[in-house]
Amino acid sequence: MGPQSTIGLLVLAIVMWGANFNLSQPALAEMHPLAAAAARFAVAALIMVAVAAWRRERVPLLRHAKAYGALGLVGIAGFNVFFFYGLQATTPVNGALIQATNPLVTTLLAALFLGERPSRRQMLAFPVALAGVAVVLLGGGASLALSPGDGLIMAANLCWAVYNVMARRLMPPVSGIANTTALMVVGAVLLASFATLAGVPVTVPGPTATAAVLTMGLGGTVLSYLFYNAALARLGAGRTALFLNLVPVVAMTIAALTGTPPTALQVAGAVVTIGAVTAAMLPGRRRAAA
Repeated sequence: MGPQSTIGLLVLAIVMWGANFNLSQPALAEMHPLAAAAARFAVAALIMVAVAAWRRERVPLLRHAKAYGALGLVGIAGFNVFFFYGLQATTPVNGALIQATNPLVTTLLAALFLGERPSRRQMLAFPVALAGVAVVLLGGGASLALSPGDGLIMAANLCWAVYNVMARRLMPPVSGIANTTALMVVGAVLLASFATLAGVPVTVPGPTATAAVLTMGLGGTVLSYLFYNAALARLGAGRTALFLNLVPVVAMTIAALTGTPPTALQVAGAVVTIGAVTAAMLPGRRRAAA
């Protein structure tokens, strides 16, 4: 696969991730947040199990049960519980903008827990990116209180950053497909267990909600994850991570096309946030030269 094909698949992954924020709306209109999250990962788990079986991949789920359990609890179950509950009370654009700060949050956690020293540019960019998000979330000074949904999306963002740090230490040394399959299965089981313990009623969603969940499970979970990992292997972490800054742009575009155009405040906040994260994640002159 050439560089252009790799970038094309990476852009497709970003589009599908951005679409998840918008697809959650029709799903949550008919489904409980825990039911929607469990259904999304049940679809993803079934697909990945089929892919692993077709490729004859061994999935060491029992051998690495502790690692997969910890990673699945934080990165899949924790993230998706906060994600779906959060998007009940905030907009897809706000959610995507908060998630755009994830590379910087991950960098700070890696510095605290892994001893990875952030660059001066990353440290300077972090408050600027937060200011960009605050421009959107605080409504230009109209209110000094974050909505509950925004706070939950921030918690989801933190879960994903913690997962990124944990994965560097805990991810078993097996193939990407084996790890992905194991995590999807663990995530689906945990989310289904949470829904059962919470007494979420079992209902059959309508065609619109079903289509949204299936699209999130196949496109916004399985394909996007596989395409993103393929780009990591061919383009490197730095170049690949830069494309994540397009996620809020995709969410804004889809929202505009479906009748909810972004406000000038959201556009301004997006420009500041994406610009700060991009500046922080670009390689320095010495590293680029090397």
